[in-house]
Amino acid sequence: MQNVTSEESFSYQVALRDFQRARQQAAMRQMMARLTGKPTDLLSYHEIGQELHITGTSEQGVREIPLDKIVGSVGRYKDFTRDFLPKLDSDAERWARVRAAVTDMSGLPPIEVYKVGDVYFVKDGNHRVSVARQLNTQTISAYVTEVETRVPLSADDDPNEIICKARYADFLEKTNLDKLRPDANLVMTFCGRFCWYLDRLDAYHKAMGKDVSYSDAVADWYDNEYLPVVKLMRKQGVMRNFPDRSEADLFLLLHEHRDEMEAALGWEIDAETAVTNLADQEHGFRKVVSRVVDAIVPDELEDGPTPGKWRKQQLAVGRRNRLFADYLVALSGSEPDWNMLNLVIPLAQRENDRLLGLHVVPSQSEIDSPYVQALQEKFEARCQAAGLTGEFAVEVGDVADTIVRRAAWADLVVTSLTHPPGLQPLARLSHGFNRLVQQCPRPILAVPTGATSTFGRPLLAYDGSPKSDEALYIATYFKIRWDISLVVLTVETENTPPETLDKARHYIEQYGITDVTYVLRQKPIAEAVLETAVAHDRNSIIMGGFGYRPVKHLVLGSTVDYILREFGEPVLICR
Repeated sequence: MQNVTSEESFSYQVALRDFQRARQQAAMRQMMARLTGKPTDLLSYHEIGQELHITGTSEQGVREIPLDKIVGSVGRYKDFTRDFLPKLDSDAERWARVRAAVTDMSGLPPIEVYKVGDVYFVKDGNHRVSVARQLNTQTISAYVTEVETRVPLSADDDPNEIICKARYADFLEKTNLDKLRPDANLVMTFCGRFCWYLDRLDAYHKAMGKDVSYSDAVADWYDNEYLPVVKLMRKQGVMRNFPDRSEADLFLLLHEHRDEMEAALGWEIDAETAVTNLADQEHGFRKVVSRVVDAIVPDELEDGPTPGKWRKQQLAVGRRNRLFADYLVALSGSEPDWNMLNLVIPLAQRENDRLLGLHVVPSQSEIDSPYVQALQEKFEARCQAAGLTGEFAVEVGDVADTIVRRAAWADLVVTSLTHPPGLQPLARLSHGFNRLVQQCPRPILAVPTGATSTFGRPLLAYDGSPKSDEALYIATYFKIRWDISLVVLTVETENTPPETLDKARHYIEQYGITDVTYVLRQKPIAEAVLETAVAHDRNSIIMGGFGYRPVKHLVLGSTVDYILREFGEPVLICR
């Protein structure tokens, strides 16, 4: 029998006490795991290998590896916690001898590990790892065999994430997307929803026809359906609203959201509009505050959307050569509505825009009435005769509220103006059009009864405000695309210096446009606008929305109100 010195015996006893402390810590970890439901077990190399589909191995030699990235074991994953605390009393002697050897500086041979992604699994040397963790060592020497899998692991992956990656590996096994498009990353947190992607790919393959292979269909789907939408979401910052979700999660959510909205609205929704709406979703504290404000402030006195928001959304989805792709056309069925439609159709035909008809009824019983059916048939027939796509929807509710809510799914709101806002405050308070101008998130084209034309010869009323900047943007677009005759008017006031007109001139001329008439007038504003329109034979006006906050507008009225009452041709109101 080998002689044991008193010093070796002392070191061994110290090591045994260290083992007992480590065992107590392990017992505490296990108890907390039962209470919290968060497992602390080591991962099984064989189970992970089967789940993530091993595709090859390569020897890497001896390396120093981080101890905190060792997350599993080949054969002893049940004997230690995730941070390698010993779980079995029977390990005391072996653990203590390893601990004593380290204390005596006699040295230890390198352990053996498999490297999977960013993490390691111990093939030989579990006790050495456990002791090294107790000594707060940062690294350990190891013979490394790198294992290739279809999906990499990281040290921070919890069991749910590993399950998701395993499902993703199954998805890749079926589609070969990682080989067809090496940069693709469709990892999800919705682990059970990869079947949705597989069903979508099957349908896409079927639609492409029998002559197209499944692999070609997968690549084409990724290039032309998945990636363009993901790029839109990145550009609009959608991920900031959903920090715990992946891009593949958001692609799925977007399509489900889009399907729900199409069912609710009765209109088809394109991907760009759906992404914009998803990017605009409110969360957390902002949503709570919004609900509180909605509960205590009357609709008529609420502030509307931030000026310029619509334009930012348009530019974000790349619509630089098609300003109004979708028109929300509010229809009551009266004769002025058909005159309005006759004026709008040539405008839509210029860029093959879509007309989204909307009729609002006061009760559910009227949705399927003969009157509504006849209205829909007449609208769709007009659109078809004009060679335009027309979709018709009916909804129960308040007219102004419904238009405001649905406007987010369109680019322009068009409505006939049979009764302009009145002179008295109470009349303005009860007037639905005022609420529409105050709160609508899109530009509004108001077409008075008897109007005869749209945008052949517009007058831009510009005062340098954020809302009039939006009007300047739209007027410039019309000039560039359609070569219209444009007059720009600035009315000098205490808040609008003459230099404001120079600002508009500089903006327009930067696009190489020189054939624009610029007019500077003195107040009163509304009279100056109307007189200039008549003097220069203008058949439409483009201007910003209300300048006052809602309460002040209620009392004083606005230039917009006056022009809507007095000008007999279309007015495009921007915000």
